[in-house]
Amino acid sequence: QVQLVESGGGLVQAGGSLRLSCTASGRTFISHTMGWFRQAPGKEREFVATINWNGARIYYADSVKGRFTISRDNAKNTVYLQMNSLKPEDTAVYYCAADVGDRPTGWANDYDYWGQGTQVTVSS
Repeated sequence: QVQLVESGGGLVQAGGSLRLSCTASGRTFISHTMGWFRQAPGKEREFVATINWNGARIYYADSVKGRFTISRDNAKNTVYLQMNSLKPEDTAVYYCAADVGDRPTGWANDYDYWGQGTQVTVSS
């Protein structure tokens, strides 16, 4: 079993930055693919970014490419999402997810564990 706890959300003005963190329990974190998803009010959950176990494979949604950076520190069992140049349309609850396989994808159904989410609000 893996438990994921997100932190770092908050209220920021457009153009600002936030860094989200997701800390995982369990000794197997190092082998997991990790992903970030988000869900805005009234919308479906959407893929943001994913990173495989050693950081060699990273993928982003087109909407965040060039603004967001995903990274991980396996020694700390933590994955990060650095978000720069934030826009009001980035407002959402951001979820961290873990996939026990080495298969970074943008499909939510491929992920086995989910955090509770952290709210990000970008004001215009």
